[in-house]
Amino acid sequence: MEPRNHSSLAEFVLLGFPRVAHFRGWLFVLLLLAYLFTICGNMLIFLVIRLDAALHTPMYHFVSILSFLELWYTATTIPKMLANLLSDKKTISFSGCLLQTYFFHSLGASECYLLTAMAYDRYLAICRPLHYPAIMTPMLCAKMAAGCWTCGFLCPISEVILVSQLPFCGYNEIQHIFCDFPPLLSLACKDTSTNVLVDFAINAFIILITFLFIMVSYGRIIGTVLKIKTIAGRKKAFSTCASHLIVVLIFFGSIIFMYVRLKESYSLTLDRTLAVVYSVLTPLVNPIIYSLRNKDLIKAIKRTIFRKGERASATQH
Repeated sequence: MEPRNHSSLAEFVLLGFPRVAHFRGWLFVLLLLAYLFTICGNMLIFLVIRLDAALHTPMYHFVSILSFLELWYTATTIPKMLANLLSDKKTISFSGCLLQTYFFHSLGASECYLLTAMAYDRYLAICRPLHYPAIMTPMLCAKMAAGCWTCGFLCPISEVILVSQLPFCGYNEIQHIFCDFPPLLSLACKDTSTNVLVDFAINAFIILITFLFIMVSYGRIIGTVLKIKTIAGRKKAFSTCASHLIVVLIFFGSIIFMYVRLKESYSLTLDRTLAVVYSVLTPLVNPIIYSLRNKDLIKAIKRTIFRKGERASATQH
């Protein structure tokens, strides 16, 4: 059988979790519940922040954008994962696979930049409170958000172009739960050291630089907070940052190990597990972390629900 190149390779097969194939029904239910909770939670946070004037501040502006981003971030992978759990034919077209990889990495890079912008906002609010209103204006917030989206969608273009030009042989089974650069490179029937090096350089720049900036910002924030004399003052300052820092550690902790490396894979099982963390778990826990640890957001949610209840009662009468 002659090897086929990318021009004749029509589709790939996503193997997902082959070792737990007997529990596909349970996995489908769990993943569906997680996806529905992710959609409802992030949509609720986005709408409440947009509708409640008391939350029209830079910090909540970025939180609402993060929730909006998570809706699309999960939409690139989870629906296909759900479909594959129900179907025996777990295929995806070559172009569809490249598109899924591009949008997943574009939105992931946008999230890295957005979390960095949120850290900068908290740094200004706590370390330079007198200058904060003058610096973090609505116009700057809008420019920063636009910059996060633009840079995020530009970053993976070169990687996708390089992968699209690789020759792929007859073996088309992707050892992963969705299309991604490392498992795609493992299927190419030529040396992919250039691709691995380019992926490493781009990912290291995006992930490590943004993570370093966030950690430096929080280092300065902690230094400033420790100088506050009252315990109540310290607690209030830390409470505004704790939610964001938890999200940062969960998200960056998994993607650093997954993408900042010079090997295509260390362990297929570990890669799949990490993929679940940053593609399913992080978007799932974001609404929980931001709502449960944020009294202002909880109050706004209650106000919004209460207003809707009053309107419904008034309409009935």
